[in-house]
Amino acid sequence: MSDLKDQVASLPDSPGVYRYYNKEDILIYVGKAKSLKKRVSSYFTKQSQYNRKTEKLVSEIFKLEYTLANSEFDALLLENNLIKQNQPKYNILLKDDKTFPYLCILKERFPRIISTRKYIPKQGEYFGPYSSVGSMNSVLELVRQLYSIRTCSLLLSQESIEEKKFKVCLEYHIGNCKGPCEGQQEEQLYLEEIAQARYVLKGNLSVVEEYFEAQMKDASEKLEFEKAGYYKFKLEKLENFQSKSLVVNRKLTGIDVVTIASSETDAFVNYLQIKEGAIIFSKNLEIKKKLDEADEDILNMAVEEIRSEYKSNNAEVYTNIALSVKSDAFENVVPLIGDKKKLVDLSLKNALYLKREREINKEERKTKKNEVLHILMDNLHLSQYPKIIECFDNSNFQGTNPVAAMVRFVDGKPDKKGYRHFNIKTVVGANDFASMKEIVGRRYKRIMEEEGEYPQLIIVDGGKGQLSSACEALQELKLYGKIPIVGIAKRLEEIYYPDDSIPLLINKKSPGLLLIQRIRDEAHRFGITFHRLKRSNSTFVTELENIPGIGKKTADKLLAHFKSFKKIKEASVEELEKIAGKTAAEKIRSSKEVD
Repeated sequence: MSDLKDQVASLPDSPGVYRYYNKEDILIYVGKAKSLKKRVSSYFTKQSQYNRKTEKLVSEIFKLEYTLANSEFDALLLENNLIKQNQPKYNILLKDDKTFPYLCILKERFPRIISTRKYIPKQGEYFGPYSSVGSMNSVLELVRQLYSIRTCSLLLSQESIEEKKFKVCLEYHIGNCKGPCEGQQEEQLYLEEIAQARYVLKGNLSVVEEYFEAQMKDASEKLEFEKAGYYKFKLEKLENFQSKSLVVNRKLTGIDVVTIASSETDAFVNYLQIKEGAIIFSKNLEIKKKLDEADEDILNMAVEEIRSEYKSNNAEVYTNIALSVKSDAFENVVPLIGDKKKLVDLSLKNALYLKREREINKEERKTKKNEVLHILMDNLHLSQYPKIIECFDNSNFQGTNPVAAMVRFVDGKPDKKGYRHFNIKTVVGANDFASMKEIVGRRYKRIMEEEGEYPQLIIVDGGKGQLSSACEALQELKLYGKIPIVGIAKRLEEIYYPDDSIPLLINKKSPGLLLIQRIRDEAHRFGITFHRLKRSNSTFVTELENIPGIGKKTADKLLAHFKSFKKIKEASVEELEKIAGKTAAEKIRSSKEVD
């Protein structure tokens, strides 16, 4: 740590990115800084230990590396790239597994416009992404109403058209296509329609509107009323589309809106893309905080990441919190009045709605979970809420390899880190009562010594005998009466209390009893798995020890490497020799030959 502090003291007072590694040389955190010296040194002062998570990060830092940058914005870009590439465990990640749809003008003669979720720049010119298939289809439908774009996938080379390889389809006959496949539409006129369609796909509808108005006016002046009606129809389609999507003044265009709302553990970000007063893309992101990050830091990261992910080059970014990292790529605005403020309020409303929705979901899950445990409290007449429940089970096979297991449930859910296996040490043979006393005693003696957290309910898999044995262990530790304990008998699913010969019968459909059964079954499963493994290992070692000259130590080595007696038999002498030595390998081979 002294070497690390010396390195920190020598850091430059310049913008850059710092990287922390643990003892295994694994990257655990990436950060950016306006001043590397000030930012990194803050981690190693007592005042900087904001919370347990930060303290844990600092305790794991073994090595420091850094890279200088020209500006804080360049450092932000490098930080984002390193986080995406390495995904360090203490960094927040803006992950979104959903792939969004795009519209693409393909690079081909008489280009088609297709929808796709794959972004392959070489394939053509992409527009989007769109927040939903529905919004994408509405744009595509508008394009096809305004322009005669082919939908077939024919290879319309000049040679193929001249050789008359193709015939017009139904789309031609109903007026949706002008028949370029038969040479009835010149390529240049088709490309002019594609150029107009490109404005629609970009969201620049005012350009298209001006064009149609000019064409309609020109046709009217020439008394070409049918042609004027044709362009009036297109204008109406365009205006109808705009009226559905317009949210603010059409003069507001080329804008990204990014807002943030957060709780203690999560941040909720909303992103809107605005073109000519309309929302052309919207996305909500939920970010899990790792080190109590400030909203400002998360928003800085989110803006850059979102713009990159969703291919935005808009010149303005509206936010509800000012960005501390300035970029030459866009201007950051925190509007206070007018239509700009309306956009920010709308975006923030979406972020707050997502936050509230998540809070309600958490509360509902918590209520549902608490409801079961409160029912269990009523079923068992407990005076304390059973936040932690531990259940014990014995397992043996015809008196051999006696083992036991304990499972731990917290808030009604398995806490697998708290599961324990026990080898029976003081009991000979199949004595479930004595085994139960041993393991319960060992468990709570250890908790007592380590000053650990006791459960609020102990469940013993078995009837009155196993329950009495467990109670004896608690009495010896002077814990009896301090922790509620019950036994569950398998045959009728009866619940027994200590010193009460009459079982408690709980309704078979009670969620409380179903939870007890689930915990008991999990303890049984966990114990049986361990017992099978131990029995298998014991059989394996015994078979090997029956070979003259092979002792328990050699048998254990072979067990650890080959896992089964069958694989030992199939192994070559060279493989056996590497693990057990030449003499043992030859003896095992001789025994195989005898077999």
